[in-house]
Amino acid sequence: MSSNPHCKVVLGGTLAKKLLGEVQEGVKKLQRAPLLVGFLSSSDPAARVYAEWTGRTCKENGFGYELQEVDREELEGALINANNDDRVDGIIVYYPIFGNRQDQYLQQIVDAKKDVEGLSHQYIFNMYQNKRFLDEAQEQKSVLPCTPLAVCKILEQLLIYNTILPYGNRLHGRTITVINRSEVVGRPLAALLANDGARVFSVDIEDVQEFTRGAGLRKRRHEVIEKPDWTLETCLPLSDVVISGVPGEKFKVPIELVREGAVCINFSSEKNFDPSVKEKASIYIPAIGKVTIVVLLRNLLRIVQNRIESSKRATEIKEIAADASPEQMARITEQLKRTTQATS
Repeated sequence: MSSNPHCKVVLGGTLAKKLLGEVQEGVKKLQRAPLLVGFLSSSDPAARVYAEWTGRTCKENGFGYELQEVDREELEGALINANNDDRVDGIIVYYPIFGNRQDQYLQQIVDAKKDVEGLSHQYIFNMYQNKRFLDEAQEQKSVLPCTPLAVCKILEQLLIYNTILPYGNRLHGRTITVINRSEVVGRPLAALLANDGARVFSVDIEDVQEFTRGAGLRKRRHEVIEKPDWTLETCLPLSDVVISGVPGEKFKVPIELVREGAVCINFSSEKNFDPSVKEKASIYIPAIGKVTIVVLLRNLLRIVQNRIESSKRATEIKEIAADASPEQMARITEQLKRTTQATS
């Protein structure tokens, strides 16, 4: 709790506990500990810290974990080997590796069936298109990028999501500023929040974009509107929630422009908010790393559950097919194809 009685400072560890309980319950229902393999090919100290946190959290909560330190020139081959290793349930790569488009290529090397970070093309496409399930029966949820999803889960716990509204529209009426438009966190986060109904201002060095589903949420997925002449200073006074993830020590959110009673969340490894934020904010989240790691485990659990569900479904269909007529067999073949596509 801060010295200002009107602002509550909530730590990531506190927020992670509820999610962690859900993950632990899910793991207990499995017959074995899911195995996550991490690949560290970077000298970035933050990447190593993240790897160590991941390993510790896995082992404390019933997951297996192996860290492989691989020269970056050999990483592609190591990822392909892990894709083909039946022992491995999930793969995480600690970026940055090359710090350019080659990192994006490596993200696509990881098999979607083992991609706990939600960075493969199938998952990214679903996220931007606001497709929440992998299958037509809507039994297997798509996997979302860890840090953006962690922010959404934090907002759910803070009751920023309005549970009276229908699922998928629960941020309707909220205005949120996201400072950072990286392809890994900032842009996906803006898309997720807008797809859930918020009006989102995405602020980057060069410009401001608005992510929105339009008046009355008439659109199924968000659209992006350029905001010429808008700046961070335009967005902040309008925002119920301010989320910042700017790397580097120099950037600070101008607290004097933050709306009174706003919720402020920092997802940068640096402190984007000056301590004086407690004089304006109603809730302040200084870091979200521990929530992100639990979301990672949640994604791994979901991948394993999806695989089990697909296997059961395929077995059921094959048993029915044994006594099927030619017409029924055609329908069953189509169902099998869809089941396979859901996890491929």
